[in-house]
Amino acid sequence: MLKAFVIDDEPIAIEVVKALAAKVPFVELTHSFTNAFDAVEPLRQQRPDLLFLDIKMPDISGIDFLRSLPDPPMVIMTTAYSEHAVQSFDLDVIDFLLKPFSQVRFLKACSKAMEQHELRSRAGHKGAPAHLFVKSGYEQVKILLDELLYVESNANYVRFVLTDRVLLSRLTMADATELLPAFVRIHRSFLVAPAHITKIDKNNVWIGNTELPVGPGYSQAVEKILGKR
Repeated sequence: MLKAFVIDDEPIAIEVVKALAAKVPFVELTHSFTNAFDAVEPLRQQRPDLLFLDIKMPDISGIDFLRSLPDPPMVIMTTAYSEHAVQSFDLDVIDFLLKPFSQVRFLKACSKAMEQHELRSRAGHKGAPAHLFVKSGYEQVKILLDELLYVESNANYVRFVLTDRVLLSRLTMADATELLPAFVRIHRSFLVAPAHITKIDKNNVWIGNTELPVGPGYSQAVEKILGKR
């Protein structure tokens, strides 16, 4: 079961989300807010699994509000303005619902959230697994961690780059980071396996002959790698 909050400055929009959520058996909508600032403390205390978040709000945009959260839950953005979609996915949101959205489209977004919740739960189990399963297309594909070189964000997918193949999965980089705690985030778009790094400088990391950039704000992660080598 996913415990969910909704934030939208329009009460009617909140009622729509409540009605749609009531028909999804694995979503329990427990709190609603018309003012994003009223949700800050309940988010911290209750720690819901999922947040339905409107983008266009009078005091603070949904995007700025999400950026302000130190440890946000999974987020499904809701808005009447399609131009915000790309910016939303840059923040690793689960999905983007363009108002008015149907029950079918709402269910699809919730199902994506449930899939990722289950992945995170499996990743949280004790011990260091030698492999993991990721959903690629309609299949759950086994990945041997020794063969995984790096992960790259690609729009609303991530690419798992292995020694002999590349797999696409509809995950966020936040999910990949949770699934791969031994990997190092060197850029908002790249997560690398330290064991496969062949060369490092302050601006780049090499995996074999592949050169990957070090992003602003990630230099400490690279220094950490250097300290362990």
